[in-house]
Amino acid sequence: MHADEADTDEELVRRLLRAQFPRWAGLPVTRLASGGTVNAIYRLGGELTVRLPLRPGGAEAVATEARLLPRLAPLLPLPIPEVVAVGVPGEGYPLTWAVHRWIEGRNPVEGRLAEPGTVARDLARFALAFREIDLPDGPPAHRGRPLIGEDGEMRAAIEALRRTDEPFDADEIAAAWAEALAVPPWTGTPCWTHSDLMPSNLVFAGDRVSAVIDFGTVGMGEPATDLIPAWNLLPAPARRAYREAAEVDDATWDRGRGWALSMAVIQLPYYRQTNPVISANARYVIREVLGSRG
Repeated sequence: MHADEADTDEELVRRLLRAQFPRWAGLPVTRLASGGTVNAIYRLGGELTVRLPLRPGGAEAVATEARLLPRLAPLLPLPIPEVVAVGVPGEGYPLTWAVHRWIEGRNPVEGRLAEPGTVARDLARFALAFREIDLPDGPPAHRGRPLIGEDGEMRAAIEALRRTDEPFDADEIAAAWAEALAVPPWTGTPCWTHSDLMPSNLVFAGDRVSAVIDFGTVGMGEPATDLIPAWNLLPAPARRAYREAAEVDDATWDRGRGWALSMAVIQLPYYRQTNPVISANARYVIREVLGSRG
């Protein structure tokens, strides 16, 4: 996916475990298929996973999660990952890595939900609970700056999309983006946000959300960034339930749509040849956002 990503495989995981956590070295190791873009994920036995960041930014997220997840877990209405151990560079692998407790379930697929209204309310309650967390010294969220901060990368991505065979009108995307930037910015106090509630970061048991994973983007920002499931997961009829349960005003809702659009448009030209899960989700978001204009 990335030209500069670290090489990983099952044998590397075994070497790292033998050197640093020999108590787990005899457990079976299997790479998991994932739509994630930050880590290579390996199942370790029946109860653990090994997360190997692909780039240095992912290693920074390992440290963030190790520090914050134990503090956040008691305050949230859904289970979140538990860091069991943190490893150091070694065996030819250059980055900090982590062992997490396994969370059973599956990732949902955008637009294919048996109970979309229930999912909408569950996710909105999670976003609202996150927003109400009162913990000091939170780091800036990955998407903690105002939406205008995405403008340069967004415009470059629109032009990159224009040069592909993707079935989207670049001028219509640019117009939707201009509408998002015209929305009044957040002026409230920064609050806690997950800021990356993609389907690949959600775990389902049956038809319900059972856990939220990947907290490398967590920090202080504005609540609009946690509204993105309204466009990256839910079908259009379920958005009203999400909005009502999330308790946001018009401007915050519209900024949320802008965040969803910017994430999708930036992702699509970058991942369209290397990550089919992210690419499919980006196309879904763009269709949903453009379809909701007017």
